[in-house]
Amino acid sequence: MSSQRVSWRNKAVVAALAAAMLTGPGIAQAAPQTAPVAGERAAAATITWTLVRASNPTTDQQSAYNLITSAMNAAVSRYNNLSDLGKSITVRYEPGVPTADGSLNGTIRFGSNRSYMTERTALHEIAHTIGVGTSSGWSSLGGSGTWTGSQATALVRQFDGSSAKVSTGGGHFWPYGLNYENEFSGTAADRHVRIVAAMKNDGL
Repeated sequence: MSSQRVSWRNKAVVAALAAAMLTGPGIAQAAPQTAPVAGERAAAATITWTLVRASNPTTDQQSAYNLITSAMNAAVSRYNNLSDLGKSITVRYEPGVPTADGSLNGTIRFGSNRSYMTERTALHEIAHTIGVGTSSGWSSLGGSGTWTGSQATALVRQFDGSSAKVSTGGGHFWPYGLNYENEFSGTAADRHVRIVAAMKNDGL
C-alpha cells in the first residue's frame, strides 16, 4: 500500500514539474483549439494561394490552369515545409505576360509559355512576393550587388564555403536564386527557400 502511495506521489510530482515547465517562457501552453496559442506558428505564417479561373475556360486556359496548379502546389509545399514565411498569393494566367512575374502585393502572373509553368518558376516568383527584388529591405540590404544581411550570408557560407556570398542584381540573387530552369534541383530548391527565409529574417 505504501509503495502505491509513493508511486502516486511520484506521478503527482512529475505532473507538477511538467506543468511548471509548460508555463515557462517561450513554451506554448494548452489552450482551446479555436484560440491562437502563444509561441506557436500563427496560421497566417504559412503561404496560401488561389488561382483566378475563368468561369467557362477554353482548352488553352484549362491546360494552363493544370500546369500552373501543379507548379504552385509543389512550390508552396516546399516553402511551407522548409520555412515559416507567410503570404496570401493570387495567381493569374495572362497570356500576354512574356514569362512570369511576381509582385510584393502577392500577385503572380504566368504567361502562355508552358516552359515557365514549373516549380522552379513558381518558387522564384513566390520569392518576389516575399520581397526579393520588390521590397525596401531588398534595396537597403542588396543594393550594393552583394547581400549584406548576416543570416543569409552565414547560410550561403554553410552551403558553399567561408568565402561564399549572395550576389544581387536586377531584382534577383544568386546562387540559389533559381533564375533559370537549368539551375533547378531538389537541393537547389531547398536552399533557395532557406535563403529567402534567411533574407526575410535579415530584414527583406
